[in-house]
Amino acid sequence: TYPVLMAADILLYQADRVPVGEDQRQHLELARDVVRRFNDQYCKGNKYKKRCKAAGIPSRVAFTDPQAMIVKEGARVMSLSDGSSKMSKSDPNDNSRINVLDPPKVIRDKIKKCKTDAFVGIEWDNPERPEATNLLTIYSAVQPDRTRDDILEEVKDLTWGEFKPKLADAVIAHLEPIQKRYAEIRADEEYLNGVLRDGADSAEAIAKMTLNTARVAMGFTPRP
Repeated sequence: TYPVLMAADILLYQADRVPVGEDQRQHLELARDVVRRFNDQYCKGNKYKKRCKAAGIPSRVAFTDPQAMIVKEGARVMSLSDGSSKMSKSDPNDNSRINVLDPPKVIRDKIKKCKTDAFVGIEWDNPERPEATNLLTIYSAVQPDRTRDDILEEVKDLTWGEFKPKLADAVIAHLEPIQKRYAEIRADEEYLNGVLRDGADSAEAIAKMTLNTARVAMGFTPRP
């Protein structure tokens, strides 16, 4: 049911761009299939236009066709304990992932303990070295202004003992402003509640419009 619920969330709020990991692209394609099928079956022709006119709404399609937003690097980050498995917040092993709010010492400890291999040097895209590729991908993701070639030139001859502190420093530096801003927002309850309230009101307005348009498109009498 997860892909269907994901599609419902996307369609209900008229999202036109959806940030997803590479492994969720097929779920987004389901949402796009639903959009095209519904719009093609219910949102065309004079009868639809007449129903929209009677309901006092624009005769546009009911749902927006969403596009995937997938970053080139770091779209799928793998586990620190197994480079062939996706990093997941549901993994019972907390050392398998970096949490956004992990303090610097915890990040350093997790990276120090993460799984590596016995090969000499560090390289990308060797199928026999999933951990090397994963850790390099993380290193690249937290330094978006650097190229793969630049990073590889820096680390290719390093040992894991030399590389891991660099990786930890880069991750910590990347997360520091995010964690700082999080703490500032959490400390201001009035501001936070206001943002949540405004967001809920905006989302409810969009959802009501979408549901009303879908009902009209299918020929149901709009609610008063």
